[in-house]
Amino acid sequence: MAKRVQIVLNQNVSKLGKTGDLVEVAPGYARNYLLPRGIGVIATQSILKQVEQRKEKERQRLIAEKQEAEARKTALQTIGRFVIKKQVGEKEAIFGTVTAQEVADAIKENTGQEVDRRGITLPEIGKTGFYKATVKLHPEVTAEIEIQVAPL
Repeated sequence: MAKRVQIVLNQNVSKLGKTGDLVEVAPGYARNYLLPRGIGVIATQSILKQVEQRKEKERQRLIAEKQEAEARKTALQTIGRFVIKKQVGEKEAIFGTVTAQEVADAIKENTGQEVDRRGITLPEIGKTGFYKATVKLHPEVTAEIEIQVAPL
């Protein structure tokens, strides 16, 4: 009897692996739990080939996604400055603060690009002037933009 069985997972299993991973498990665990529930299939040459093809497609998709994020970064940095108008009080102090949503709206208005507001990092903005902000477009791509806070 085999000591370990190779299984390709069809679903994520905590403490075992993700979808498409090749894992070695005890034969009883495979026979009594993974296979009957359709969580995994026994690894054969054809299944391993399918897994490799899926991984290659995923890798190509991630590369394309990163290239698209790089293009968006270039577009944002070409424009360079985004103007946000706020109501101003004494000594150029603004009422309220500049939010990430306002920056995302300004980017969408000027470029037409959708940017997730959660990926925007802003400094403390209390007065009118110029500020640097970072926009995370991809886990490996961040763009630095300039924000001008102007009186309304």
